[in-house]
Amino acid sequence: MNEIINIIINGLKDVLESTVKIIPAILIALIIIFLTRYAAKLLRNLAQQVGKRATRSKSLQILLAKTTHVGTWVIGVIIACVIAFPGLKLGDIIATLGLGSVAVGFAFQDIFKNFLAGILLLLQEPFRIGDQIIVDKYEGTVEQIDIRTTKIRTYNGERVILPNANVFTSAVQVRTAFGIRRTDLGVGVDYNTPLSQAAEILYKLIQKVEGVLEDPDPEIDLVSFNDSSIDFIVRYWTKAEQKEVRRTQTQAIIAIKKVFDRVDINIPYPIRTVYFYNQDKYNDYLPTDIPTDNEKNTKPSL
Repeated sequence: MNEIINIIINGLKDVLESTVKIIPAILIALIIIFLTRYAAKLLRNLAQQVGKRATRSKSLQILLAKTTHVGTWVIGVIIACVIAFPGLKLGDIIATLGLGSVAVGFAFQDIFKNFLAGILLLLQEPFRIGDQIIVDKYEGTVEQIDIRTTKIRTYNGERVILPNANVFTSAVQVRTAFGIRRTDLGVGVDYNTPLSQAAEILYKLIQKVEGVLEDPDPEIDLVSFNDSSIDFIVRYWTKAEQKEVRRTQTQAIIAIKKVFDRVDINIPYPIRTVYFYNQDKYNDYLPTDIPTDNEKNTKPSL
C-alpha cells in the first residue's frame, strides 16, 4: 500500500515539476500572442499606407492589408506554439497543419471556396468598390469586397451580402465599367405624323436635354409599325451612374411631350376598331346560305 502511495506522490511531483518548468514558456507564449495582436494591427495600417501609394486599386489595397494581417497572426501563433512546447518542432507543426487542413477543408469547403473566390475577385478586379453592378436579381453599388462576402447597397438603401463564390461564378453586369452608358427611350407617334419631321424634331430636342452627352452622337431609329402607332427609339448617352440615367430620362420625357404638344404630334392611345352589324339581317346562329321560313314560303311551286 505504501508503495502505491509513493508512486502516486512521485507522479504528482513529476507533473508539478513539469508544470512549473512549462509555466514561463506559457507566459512567454501568451505575451507573444498579445504582442502579435498589436503587431498585426500596426502592420495592417502600414500595408494600407503602402498600398495607397503603390496602387490606386482599392481592391488590391484591401488584399494587401488583409494578407499582412492574417500572415502576422499565423507567424505569431506558430512562434508561440514553438516556445510554449519546446519539444514541438517547426516541421511537426507544418506536418500537422498539412494533415489537419485536409479534414478542415472537407468540413469548411464552402468557407474556403468563398475565401479563394474573394482573393480572385480582389486580384482580377472584374468590378471595383463603388461600381454599380447587377448580380442575379440584385442591383446596387459595391460597398465592400471582403475575403468571404461582397456587400452591395441597393438603390433602395438596403444592403445585400453575397457569397464571393456566387459572385465569382455568376454573370455580373457592371453598369459603371466604362463611365458612360446608353439609354434607349421608346416614343410612339400616330400614323398621320410626317416621320422625317418627327425624327428631326427628336434629334434636335434630345441634344439639348441636360445630361445628354454630345459624344457619342444621339441616334433616332424607326423600329416598328405598332397596332396604333409608329415607334421610334431615341438612343442617347449619359454618365453611367444610375441616378444620372434616371434624371436625364425624366428630363427627356418631359421635353419630348412638351415639344410634341406644341407641334401637334400625337402620341396615340391604344386603338380598337369595333364594327356594328344589323342583327335583323345577320343571324349569328344560322349560316348565311340557309334560307329562312319566309324565304321557303315565297318560293314558286312547280
